[in-house]
Amino acid sequence: MLPFRQVDVFSAEPWLGNPLAVVHDADGLTDEQMARFARWTNLSETTFLSAPTDPAADYRVRIWTTTGELPFAGHPTIGSAHAWLEAGGVPGGERVVQECGAGLVDVRRSPGLGFAAPPLRRSGPVDAELRVRIVRALGVTDSAVEDMAWIDNGPGWVGVDLGSAESVLAVEPDIAAFTDLKVTVLGRWDAATAAGLGADVEVRAFFADGREFMEDPVTGSANAGLAQWLIGTGALPPAYTSRQGSVIGREGRVRLESVGAQVWVSGDAVTRIVGEVDLRRA
Repeated sequence: MLPFRQVDVFSAEPWLGNPLAVVHDADGLTDEQMARFARWTNLSETTFLSAPTDPAADYRVRIWTTTGELPFAGHPTIGSAHAWLEAGGVPGGERVVQECGAGLVDVRRSPGLGFAAPPLRRSGPVDAELRVRIVRALGVTDSAVEDMAWIDNGPGWVGVDLGSAESVLAVEPDIAAFTDLKVTVLGRWDAATAAGLGADVEVRAFFADGREFMEDPVTGSANAGLAQWLIGTGALPPAYTSRQGSVIGREGRVRLESVGAQVWVSGDAVTRIVGEVDLRRA
């Protein structure tokens, strides 16, 4: 039996964040055992914690979706770090160092649990053919798009700036048109509304995982890429809070902050389920 936690990430309010399944002490598991359990949980991601292979890391995490493994993802990074610390993990330094498929990721514990956004694997303009596909899939006009760029830090995101939060909420995606697309959209709230919501921007993230179309509840990797892109161009301030998931009944909050050349992505993480799982017989 292996220790197991289910963590609500990016929300302090019960059941309004993005759930993550975390299996501890997973060193002896095979890829098939991990893949099978990730399919069974049916969550956007399930993570497996084990001893690091890099001496600079505190632990190693493998991140699985229902269809395969990811080199990096945001809410699994915060949720896994939270679970590892809660289970008694002691970092070697001031920060937690996570080893994952994308390399080493720093996780700070103060002023809130957050990760250092990894470098973008792909950035810059989107070619004309892909832009047409994305505009069609989002069900918007090309003129409604203020900017569009690759913001891929592992999962394959393209970012779309729609200007206003109202435009983001109004998006009605064409599910059949998404196929292999992974698109995240952002828009700004006016100052009065932002103060009431505790959020400066509205974010939504859409993707097709090969089996079905999904709108992700709260997405650390997408928010990280958006911040690296839009803080970098001056389109967003050096620190802001995003709201995500409201259209699908969630209330996620992600805090983004640029410190020097580094963007930090922070949010709440609360364990909701603690138990054991028998995977070694699978």
